[in-house]
Amino acid sequence: MTSITDPNMSDRFTNTMEEIHNKQLKVYGEIIDTTVELCQSHRQFVKSALDTCLKKCKDDEMLFDTIQTFKRDLQQKSASLKEKRHTVSEMISEIQQKEVQKENIIQKIENLKEEQAKRKELIKSQNKANKDRLRNLQKARLVFQDHLGMEIRTIQGKTQLVKGEKLQFVFRHIDTADPDSAYIITMGIKDGLYQIVSSEPSLKCLAVLEKQLQETNNLPAFLANVRKEFISQARC
Repeated sequence: MTSITDPNMSDRFTNTMEEIHNKQLKVYGEIIDTTVELCQSHRQFVKSALDTCLKKCKDDEMLFDTIQTFKRDLQQKSASLKEKRHTVSEMISEIQQKEVQKENIIQKIENLKEEQAKRKELIKSQNKANKDRLRNLQKARLVFQDHLGMEIRTIQGKTQLVKGEKLQFVFRHIDTADPDSAYIITMGIKDGLYQIVSSEPSLKCLAVLEKQLQETNNLPAFLANVRKEFISQARC
């Protein structure tokens, strides 16, 4: 065994210790370098991660704002659509009402056409009846005026109840004591029917005679009956 007092032993020990120390320093240096590199890499990773997170956060904020904007737009469009649906519903209801009114107007027009046609037929029938009555009047005129001394006058009704052209039948030779005394009955035509307006003097059975005239449309017979009633009344 080498003596501890060997002078070379001290140098070798020193050199060995220096080599060990140098190796340790190298290892420590490498560890420090590795640690520095890891720290730098970690800083870069953290910075990159932070940048990514910040970017992601901004993107998320933009996405949130976009979603909120879409949501507001959707609400506005939903409200607008609801209003339009309500408007369309009102328009449809109005159109339906107008269709009903149109149908009612068409029905009224058809009814008016039917009424007008009936009125035309009625007027035609009344004109024919008036012509028949005119012929009867002409016959009565010939019979009574020429043979019995009856006078026919045309007068114009001026009161509210008696309007239009009327005929007066003036009978004479009724009262043997006064042959020129006039017995008058006034008549008109209303709604295609004979209507007695008045008689002078008044006859109690005038309403009955008028009804018979309207039922039979026989004017000569009516005038003959009136003359009989006047003669009967004059003899009383």
